[in-house]
Amino acid sequence: MQVEKNSVVRFEYTLHETDGELLESTDGQAVAYLHGHKAMIPAIEEGLEGKQAGDEVKLSLAPEQAYGVRREEAQERISVKHLQGAKTWKPGMVALVQTEQGPRQVTILKVGKFMATIDTNHPYAGKHLDFDLKIVEVRAATEEEIAHGHAHGAGGHQH
Repeated sequence: MQVEKNSVVRFEYTLHETDGELLESTDGQAVAYLHGHKAMIPAIEEGLEGKQAGDEVKLSLAPEQAYGVRREEAQERISVKHLQGAKTWKPGMVALVQTEQGPRQVTILKVGKFMATIDTNHPYAGKHLDFDLKIVEVRAATEEEIAHGHAHGAGGHQH
């Protein structure tokens, strides 16, 4: 089966900054997403469109194609009780903050007893990124997955 709208795609990847620094790797643990439902970076969906299990894809993305350009004004002060991911915080750590658009990764700039200054840019904003992807499985999505807008099961969302 080929990758197309309403297919569940399981893939492994490594992500490097274009200068070669390793940023992330699935280390053999495939992740899954529902293709065509804005659950993935659009440039990655475009790069996987029409591919099938076993295919390997290399994508080099400019910041505008990935997590956007850095906005220097993207700083906010929030209550530390809204930071998720650790019990104690230090500058440079990445936290999750719940927003009206869902969870968002932020970087801690300063932290006090009650308030923190955060950078709301994605941690990879402004970076040129190289993705090496290997498609492990492509299957038709279930009606439930389509209704929920995400993949279920191994590598996907667990209810």
